[in-house]
Amino acid sequence: MSDVSAPKFLGQSTALPASPAEAQLDYVANPRPGVLYLVRFAAPEFTSLCPVTAQPDFAHLVIDYAPAATIVESKSLKLFLGSFRNHQAFHEDCTVGIGQRLFSEMQPLWLRIGGYWYPRGGIPIDVFWQSGAPPADLWLPEQGVAPYRGRG
Repeated sequence: MSDVSAPKFLGQSTALPASPAEAQLDYVANPRPGVLYLVRFAAPEFTSLCPVTAQPDFAHLVIDYAPAATIVESKSLKLFLGSFRNHQAFHEDCTVGIGQRLFSEMQPLWLRIGGYWYPRGGIPIDVFWQSGAPPADLWLPEQGVAPYRGRG
């Protein structure tokens, strides 16, 4: 279970963690326990590095989750996502790893992540992961990121 305490980073000047492994995520008590609702984070400027060439890769991430006992504090999530800036990993590893870490630590009712990666070598890659079937009656809007179409 995630550690629910006062947020460590909120209101503080905080340096970007050197790596995702060093990044700490803060979780706070769900302000609406027992209510089924969806939280969405969009990170349209996510960056990481190719593990082969060390060239930058860019993605638009969309993270949706239905909270249980806790919610993730947004500044700590921003720092966690920013820690990938100098991290070398394949698109699949970044996307699925982010989703699995949030699900493991926060233990929401349900979580999904869509990683919409911009083309490298002429091929865009989209990566999707979810923790299981969404809860019944959860309003689940489309993630709203169109497939890559290029200039035309």
